[in-house]
Amino acid sequence: MATTIYHNPACRTSRNVLGLIRNSGEAPVIVEYLKAPPPRAALADVIRRMGVPVRDVLPRTDTAYDALGLDNPGLTDDQLLDAMMQHPILINRPIVVAPLGAWLRRPSEIVLDSLAHPQRGACAKEDGGPVIDVAGQRILGGAAGQHIIGGAAA
Repeated sequence: MATTIYHNPACRTSRNVLGLIRNSGEAPVIVEYLKAPPPRAALADVIRRMGVPVRDVLPRTDTAYDALGLDNPGLTDDQLLDAMMQHPILINRPIVVAPLGAWLRRPSEIVLDSLAHPQRGACAKEDGGPVIDVAGQRILGGAAGQHIIGGAAA
């Protein structure tokens, strides 16, 4: 089973997660859900696999969330899924579906717990924050010579 990422290229976290997946040697299936939303049944299945309520996949900071009154606790999962299908920006990202399960991956480095393959070299977030050292190990501090996710090599 290939790793799939529900990806928004305009989202820094989503780009960072995609970079970490690629740094593990995987060529993920990329679903740019804003251009081509997944079928409703597929989205519902991914959320079911994540083991979270549908409401937990909605980004509460998006203006569409407030404009549509999605904070109403009386809305059913079906109504929330309908809103997500009509307004794909309401699908929080990035969602990663991997052989080990399905998750909403924020912050980006927690995707490392989802991947079947180890990291293949140094990697940092777009902001330069180090994530992986030259030996492919997760790090907490800075290191020189890291690949910048989504940017130019350092």
